[in-house]
Amino acid sequence: MTVLLVDAANVVGARPDGWWRDRAGAAERLLRRLAELPGRTLTSPDGAEFVCTGVVAVLEGRARAAQAPDGVRVVRAPGSGDDTIAACAAELAAEGEPPLVVTADRGLRARLPAGTPVAGPGWLLDRLGHGRVEEG
Repeated sequence: MTVLLVDAANVVGARPDGWWRDRAGAAERLLRRLAELPGRTLTSPDGAEFVCTGVVAVLEGRARAAQAPDGVRVVRAPGSGDDTIAACAAELAAEGEPPLVVTADRGLRARLPAGTPVAGPGWLLDRLGHGRVEEG
């Protein structure tokens, strides 16, 4: 059982689909897709299966205006998204099991609690359906 902690800016930015024209809209599209994951059995980057028990998505900058759907806990970073993600990872790890953090940011990865599993945006996008965030 694992919570996904998603660096939303990093995932949205992984595909050059015009997200920069409407950051909040792009974040909302991602959040709607993330809401489909809790309760699903997923395959981790190392090949092990796990049940996604929840999704926490960190929004920063203009994306903070995105509306959160049911099924996703949204944390609106007051400043640095990386600071907020690192703090959320530490809080979740202290509650029991470390989250699976989704980011490609090497600097952020280095700031996570020791032993925190990490996946890149491509891994998540593949689980959301053919590597696509946009769907109309």
